[in-house]
Amino acid sequence: MNKIFLFLFFCLSLLNTNAQDSLNAGDKLVIGVTEAPPFVIKEGSDFAGLSIDSWRLVNRQLDADYEFKQYESLEALLQAVEQGQVDLSINPITVTDRRMQKMDFSQPYFISYTGIARKSGSAVWRYLSNIFSWNFFSAILILVGVIFIFGLLVWVFEHKKNKEEFGPGPRGIFQGFWWSAVTMTTVGYGDKSPRTLGGRVIGFIWMFMAIIMISTLTAGIASSLTVQNIQDDIGSVRDLERFEVYTVRSSSAQELLDQYNIDSHKVPNAGEGIDALLENDKNLLVYDKPILSYYIEEK
Repeated sequence: MNKIFLFLFFCLSLLNTNAQDSLNAGDKLVIGVTEAPPFVIKEGSDFAGLSIDSWRLVNRQLDADYEFKQYESLEALLQAVEQGQVDLSINPITVTDRRMQKMDFSQPYFISYTGIARKSGSAVWRYLSNIFSWNFFSAILILVGVIFIFGLLVWVFEHKKNKEEFGPGPRGIFQGFWWSAVTMTTVGYGDKSPRTLGGRVIGFIWMFMAIIMISTLTAGIASSLTVQNIQDDIGSVRDLERFEVYTVRSSSAQELLDQYNIDSHKVPNAGEGIDALLENDKNLLVYDKPILSYYIEEK
């Protein structure tokens, strides 16, 4: 479970913070923010959102003069807080051990979780794409090749002594292919059948091989669909290794991924991460759940 905090340094009376100094001196407070809807939302030249409203409620008692200073990324905002470029920040920030060594936090005002966003597609399309994959087509091509080989072998034995059913030339070869396919599928039309000893031996071998091949093909397709569905599921952090993972740079989600050595692409904000999701079904965005939920609803 993660806790999102407001940076209200001046509320910690035991700490000599920039915000406390500014309050004592009566100077204007500089509050660092970066867009993180629904907590901080840019509306024209002004800001709105849960964190903005919370700050204004606090400031009713403080009655402090302040201004917002916007940063383009969470990383830039955190650096500004650490370096004292701003007096405080009211952005939603998840507390971590590493951050607690560099800055001070107020009491939590929102309980959050790390979430995973992924582009959702049609279940029918995913099913069809799993079936009609390269593995599927390669298996079909191999099967057609084997059918052709056994049809050709039967034709070699039959085309001289069984010209009515296995004629000479390309037409006879096609008739051998037809017999081989019918035999494999156990349809048994009976319009063509080998009469020579060699042709019947080939037919006998092909009958048993065809049963094995059909069973293997069916099991392979079922296994491919099952494995694909398992690979699409995410049950633990380690399952993220199968995907292209995106996260916001310097976020607690990045710390979590780094802790488990999960490779990830860093983006400056959740908006760019959402755009990356729309480009590929295999992309994932790992970030604070409420912010992800807001972007998903907006999309």
